[in-house]
Amino acid sequence: MCSYIVEKAKLYGTAKGPGSEWMKVDTANVYYDHPYEAQLDHALCVDFICEADGGRERVAIEISRESALELIEKIKAALASGDDAHGKAVDAKCSLAGSKTEVAALF
Repeated sequence: MCSYIVEKAKLYGTAKGPGSEWMKVDTANVYYDHPYEAQLDHALCVDFICEADGGRERVAIEISRESALELIEKIKAALASGDDAHGKAVDAKCSLAGSKTEVAALF
């Protein structure tokens, strides 16, 4: 039985599928239900769309529950290590963040 329960997440970013151009994405439709293509009984499905552009194009994933849980942990780890690395770069004054004049002065 399909639940048809969809969680929506507001996003700011871009997405690209094979053979397609990069597209803006502003919404992720997330649901755990019967997948369309994946050979799984149930899958965590995410459709990345741009509702502001009508939501007709999408980049979709269908992954197992275990894969989804591992992905959550890897996203958290990547954000934590990225924040740490960028924080160190800012402390060492080697970040490219700053005004155009400040960035140009580095080269």
